[in-house]
Amino acid sequence: MLKYLISTTELLIMAAVYIALITAYIKLAYSGRGRIAVYTGFCIGIVSAGAMAVLKTNTKLIDPFISDMTISIVMIAMLVIFLVFTPLRKKLPKAGAAVTITALTVIMAAQLLRALPEYMTYPYTIWLNENSMVSTNMLFKVIGMVLGLLLMLLTCIAVNRGAVRLSRKAVFAAMTAALAVNTIQNVCTIINVLVTKRIIRSNKVLFGIIKFSSNHNDLFIYATMAAALVIPAVLIIRSFRANEPYDNPAQKRKIRKKWIVIRRWSATVVSCLVVSVVCMTAVKAYVNKPVELSPVEHAPERDGNIYVSFEMVEDGHLHRFGYNTDKGKEIRFIVIKKPNSSSYGIGLDACDICGETGYYEKDGQVVCKLCDVVMNINTIGFKGGCNPIVIDYRIENGQIVVPISTLLEHESEFKN
Repeated sequence: MLKYLISTTELLIMAAVYIALITAYIKLAYSGRGRIAVYTGFCIGIVSAGAMAVLKTNTKLIDPFISDMTISIVMIAMLVIFLVFTPLRKKLPKAGAAVTITALTVIMAAQLLRALPEYMTYPYTIWLNENSMVSTNMLFKVIGMVLGLLLMLLTCIAVNRGAVRLSRKAVFAAMTAALAVNTIQNVCTIINVLVTKRIIRSNKVLFGIIKFSSNHNDLFIYATMAAALVIPAVLIIRSFRANEPYDNPAQKRKIRKKWIVIRRWSATVVSCLVVSVVCMTAVKAYVNKPVELSPVEHAPERDGNIYVSFEMVEDGHLHRFGYNTDKGKEIRFIVIKKPNSSSYGIGLDACDICGETGYYEKDGQVVCKLCDVVMNINTIGFKGGCNPIVIDYRIENGQIVVPISTLLEHESEFKN
């Protein structure tokens, strides 16, 4: 659950802030004239993201590098158009407004197109790994997705409600700062794709840019959140300095109520951003803390086979065995006695989806170390989902006999 909460937060937080600031600026600068354009941008962004998710999942028509670069170029172009036409609002009131509103809504739609497709593929990814539509583990992962989405929606609404209570110039400054961060990220993305596709040659400067942006992607997220954090900071300061005139007690109560509401929305913004930061730092560190696999146990080798006696694996816990090849690789396989049964689950300590990361036992369950998928112990030894790769073996005289030749067939699955 926590893994998908974190992933959703990292994917959508920047989009939530951009959308909140853009819609607030359009409302303040154009008195609601851009409402239809905003709704249109929302619809186009969501529908396009859905189509992108379907194409990425089911076809090879979408090149992720090219699509990401295209989105980056479009957003940079729209920001330039916005900045060029904004000063012309007085000279060209209708045309200037139409162009700037269109540019901002395209940026908003492009940001949705960048952020949402991966989120939309999460249910398919979860189902693929779980190989079941009904399981406790799948339910928890979906709950993580939903909680992350709700947190981002609340963040977007709170930032927007706070921003519309500021002046147009203040929102313009905050929005421009956030979009400047977005532009830097887009430039890094374009450089990365051009170098990766060998459209331009790499050099020390370009390599440094790519390395920095790849290793410090969270900095773009935090910088965007910092731009949004300015809004509640300004509002809270103003709320304590507010000294508006009033003619009667009713007006005083109305003014007081207004500032209470402003402080509540400001507190909501701060709370959402703090929770997001905690998710991306402390919670992420907890979820990603390394899991120590149980040590490889010794099993006798003779006549080209490995012999695992029933007594070694009779306790119902996960047991790990291995064979060292001439190339210095250790090919591991696992054995676990199935609950309420005399049969055993046997397979490589690797799967077709996650590779050789291995499995560990937690609370009587077998879990994939990489993707946290919980195995149904009764299905270990069968193909499907994140189950261990099936290997040949035989039962003989109270022992599980695994041919070494069978293990060598899967030597390429193990790198060490």
